Amino acid sequence: RQLQADHFAPGDPTQRLTMSSTSNDNNLSFTILWSPLPPITWILPFIGHMGIADSRGVASDFQGPYTVGDRGRMAFGKPTRALKMDVGSLDGGATKWDEAIEESNREYRGRMHNICCDNCHSHVARALNTMGMKAYGIRRWDMVKLCFLVFFRARFLSVSGFLKQFTPVAIFVLILSLASALA
Repeated sequence: RQLQADHFAPGDPTQRLTMSSTSNDNNLSFTILWSPLPPITWILPFIGHMGIADSRGVASDFQGPYTVGDRGRMAFGKPTRALKMDVGSLDGGATKWDEAIEESNREYRGRMHNICCDNCHSHVARALNTMGMKAYGIRRWDMVKLCFLVFFRARFLSVSGFLKQFTPVAIFVLILSLASALA
């Protein structure tokens, strides 16, 4: 049975943002989430929208000026990629993880969104820095490190997620190649 974040009751601790209600492999708790950001991702497939899932798998993301979604619905649809974070070595564990996300959400509800300098990636970086997360050789998080870490290390949640990220740029490159070959 497929579940979507849209079907969850806000604050219901029995629900998780997962791809399958029976598989632990697809549990999205303690993950950094990513979804395509049309039309930017169509040309630059490493650029997209980012969120972070709490210990219950509920996504939070900076969606725009003074707006943070924290009920599992990301601004640009269901996530297509996820990067699992190991909270086993995090002082305070799951509690610290959730508190840092809540603090980042409060902070970003008071901020203007800036696509280049203070965006969804910055929101996730703030949460990771607040909790003191050390992972993948990174101690101090920022939007550029997160962008490339997720691009190279996050897993795709489905084949359609892969296609959503790379098909538009492949078509674009194919058209440019054909146009230059015919010129």
